[in-house]
Amino acid sequence: MLPLRVLNDDTFDTNTRTTRAEASVARQKTNRPAPAKRTDAEGSGSKPRRPLPQASDKPERNWWPWALGGTGVVVLVAFIYFVSAGLTSEVSGIPDGVVDVPVDGALHVDGEVDYGEHPAGGDHNAIWLNCGRYDQPVPEENAVHSLEHGAIWITYPTGSDSVFVDALAPYANQLKVIVSPVDGQTSPVLVTGWGVQLETDDPADSRIDQFIAAFIGGGNAPEPGGRCDGGVGQPL
Repeated sequence: MLPLRVLNDDTFDTNTRTTRAEASVARQKTNRPAPAKRTDAEGSGSKPRRPLPQASDKPERNWWPWALGGTGVVVLVAFIYFVSAGLTSEVSGIPDGVVDVPVDGALHVDGEVDYGEHPAGGDHNAIWLNCGRYDQPVPEENAVHSLEHGAIWITYPTGSDSVFVDALAPYANQLKVIVSPVDGQTSPVLVTGWGVQLETDDPADSRIDQFIAAFIGGGNAPEPGGRCDGGVGQPL
């Protein structure tokens, strides 16, 4: 028989303490946190990456009311433009009834010139007539020079009714318009530019404004940029 080993209390306590100590060390190793891994940036010495931008907490702005409002403004402006264009179309361009008048010459001459009928151009005096309103007939030779400068000459028969004459007066407020009576004129109103004329019996005829717009300061006039003041004549 093998001899039995007798374990005394001291031996048992020593073994027990050793086992408990080893278990404690094992638990500490198990619960110890793993060391943090070094990133590539930390290992290479480069700057840390910036954090990605986060979504804003602010509510998204709604642009639809502004877009619709801007569109409405554009439509409104376009509507006003086309309406105004339609309203002014009646007073633009050359009006009906305008006739071309042959013009012979445009020289400066002394003395009177025999124009025959009411002149729309031709030889004329070297000094132009000041534009404006006259209540007496004016020298035709000077008025024709004003036509050469792009002026419009509105005439009526001498002795016409004062109400009729007063209705023509406002046209003379424009920069290059002459209004005057003419002895022996048969047409109630004769509107003249260089080489063109229009007859009417109504001082409020809209074609008068059309004629002025079409031919004033230009048209067929040889010197459309010429002056209509600083000449001869004393308008009212």
